[in-house]
Amino acid sequence: MLRALLIGLVAGARSMTPLAMVANAARTGTLPTDNGAPRWLGHPLVSLGTMALATYELAGDKQKSAPDRIIPPAIFVRSLNAAFAGMALSPRCDRIAGAAVAGAAAVLASYASFALRMRAMRDHGQTSTGFVEDAIVLAAATAAVRAPLPAVPAPTRALSEPQ
Repeated sequence: MLRALLIGLVAGARSMTPLAMVANAARTGTLPTDNGAPRWLGHPLVSLGTMALATYELAGDKQKSAPDRIIPPAIFVRSLNAAFAGMALSPRCDRIAGAAVAGAAAVLASYASFALRMRAMRDHGQTSTGFVEDAIVLAAATAAVRAPLPAVPAPTRALSEPQ
């Protein structure tokens, strides 16, 4: 669930980055094993298309005409993109839970990141705060998709029986 939570937090700041990162990982075969990603996600055209959309979003975010990330249509799209990416990063048996965690995290992170960005823009302007936010988002998205997670042993009967 950690990957789903992290990709949901990323979606709160950049709605297309989670899909682009997951599609690229699916294309290159670097998604975690036993993932919930559909096979078509790894198609080169899907990866290229989501990367183009994410790049456009990164550039567009610096424009004065960029809409607020907390308008209802933006929240809806962010939560759906996050849910899909969270599902793709979760083990097959946890796909629904991963989607729910990522979608909810995206909604909460949208409001939190918006408030932080507005506060930072008062002192540092839209462009510089956007680049800092981009760096944080890309690092977190990369960690969500590629960072090794510690292996947690499955509970055994010996652990669950009273002694």
